[in-house]
Amino acid sequence: MKNILVPTDFSDQATYALDLAAGLAQKSNAKVQLLNVVEAPHGSSFSAMGEVTSPDAQDNLYFIQLIEAAKKKFDKMAAEGKYANIKLEGVVEVGHPFEHISRTIAEHQVDLVVIGSKGSSGLEEIFVGSNTEKVVRRADCPVLTVKNPVKTSDIKNIAFATNFRGDHSKLIQQLSDLQKLFDATVHMVSVNTPSNFENDRYYKKAMKEFAEQHQLENYTMNVYNDDPEEDGIIYFAEDINADMIALGTHGRTGIGRLLSGSIAEDVVNHAKRPVWTFQL
Repeated sequence: MKNILVPTDFSDQATYALDLAAGLAQKSNAKVQLLNVVEAPHGSSFSAMGEVTSPDAQDNLYFIQLIEAAKKKFDKMAAEGKYANIKLEGVVEVGHPFEHISRTIAEHQVDLVVIGSKGSSGLEEIFVGSNTEKVVRRADCPVLTVKNPVKTSDIKNIAFATNFRGDHSKLIQQLSDLQKLFDATVHMVSVNTPSNFENDRYYKKAMKEFAEQHQLENYTMNVYNDDPEEDGIIYFAEDINADMIALGTHGRTGIGRLLSGSIAEDVVNHAKRPVWTFQL
């Protein structure tokens, strides 16, 4: 892992995300990029080390004040001792948050997004609108959503939910890297629902073949009965006192998303613990 992106509005949740990202950066010698987006007309940008690039924004005192305030907050963060041992860069952009997050992921080859969310009532994310939801569903790299303070040293048990069908090669590679970073145990789980029921024997066989195929180590196999599936994932994680939930998302949009549901987004929204997602 070389580059970690932390979108921020300087809220408590964003600070929790930064603290966790800083811990990960220390473990992997990665750079952390903080991104604050001032919502305004497209085409303007500002680097915490540079200047406003859009004449329109430069002429607007309101946006200049927002940009300068963000720059001061970045400077204050950089001066804090708890971030002294990591490479930390702050950038302010002017425009649409999700567009700038996506562009940053692509241009800087981001390996992980760590983002704060209040959750519990419709993804009250740190940016106005549905940006956390969009990042979870559409980011081209893993996304780690954080609601509460958490230390990297506390993450020792990861609840990994999957139905073990389809090609999960990229997901498992990313999950294995995460597991090694935390030196954690992965607790595989399939949630049985009345509408999609399989017996334990079927799932245990599928899990064993899945683990052997992907050369998983340090794992347990579990079947959990609940409905809907997202509740089963959350309750299983609570029952085993998991420190993190991991699952894939299909990244569907529009009517496909409405028909298939949005399990990953619902888990991100309602789970109290950090949730790691990766688009299949």
